[in-house]
Amino acid sequence: MELAALLREFARLKRQQVEVYFDGAPIGQAGTRSIGTVKAHFIRQGLTADSAIRARLNRMEQDAKKWIVVSSDHEVQGAARAVRAAFITSEEFVKILREALNSAPKENPGDKKLSSTEVDEWLKVFREKGR
Repeated sequence: MELAALLREFARLKRQQVEVYFDGAPIGQAGTRSIGTVKAHFIRQGLTADSAIRARLNRMEQDAKKWIVVSSDHEVQGAARAVRAAFITSEEFVKILREALNSAPKENPGDKKLSSTEVDEWLKVFREKGR
């Protein structure tokens, strides 16, 4: 949920649509939900987020060209390339995310900026999922 909150703020700041895929949804929790402006896909156990992303790209056909896929997984990158979607690695996206969140003016004095440690923790999670 923390990642979804960060992505929601990124989508707001950049005025971009964001979809995120999570592996291993518990029984009865799989499905798609809106978390603010972010569309979160919770993939049931036994399937992978990577396979769901590849299937989504294939369904998009020509519209895939309008999307940027964030993944360090080579098969997902290959699927993006096959439908002519742009792609960047998770590490590249973390830099873009960090820049967007840290350069945005705060709306409320109590808002918290993303720390380097938090970004590094999320980057570690992305790396572990890509293996």
